[in-house]
Amino acid sequence: MDKLRKHLEEIIALSDEEFEYIKTFFVPKRVKKHQYLIQEGDQANLEYLILSGIFRMFYLDSEGKEYIVQFAGENWWMADYQAYFNAKKATLHITCMEDAEVLCLNLAGREKLAAGLHKMEHFFRVKLTKGYTAQHRRIISLLSSTPQQRYEEFGLLYPHLMQKIPKKYIAEYLGVSRETLSRLYTNSKGR
Repeated sequence: MDKLRKHLEEIIALSDEEFEYIKTFFVPKRVKKHQYLIQEGDQANLEYLILSGIFRMFYLDSEGKEYIVQFAGENWWMADYQAYFNAKKATLHITCMEDAEVLCLNLAGREKLAAGLHKMEHFFRVKLTKGYTAQHRRIISLLSSTPQQRYEEFGLLYPHLMQKIPKKYIAEYLGVSRETLSRLYTNSKGR
């Protein structure tokens, strides 16, 4: 739970009593490589704070083609938020790419924390705003950037992920073939 406190205190200050209360809402979970946190059709009633490991969130179309929505690593929050906030079934999949640890928070607990501690309401608002901004940047990049620009931006924003995620998934995330990704890598090294 030390990681949780450190993570929260990047945004808010907490007394020992406040943190003791907060941590009662979180349930730790170990996740193995290739294990799913959520699959399409599941009840998506948990949000996850990633303490270690890397996760991939993706959508599968009717033909089984995978579209990667997001990667998430340490100190990132992840859920199928459309399902989580609206008590609907998941439309996305979240799978573990390496052994990991997460903290699970259900929506009722999140709401109780936000209502009972203004600090936590502020924390959640800041995190959602940052997440929304990152998703917005990704959409604009997909719509308006060249594959080379998307590759370079991914490398600048997430150098630690670039080293750990298999190239196949980076290519999918960027919306290019594996062969195109190899050319993008070569082009960026030649500059």
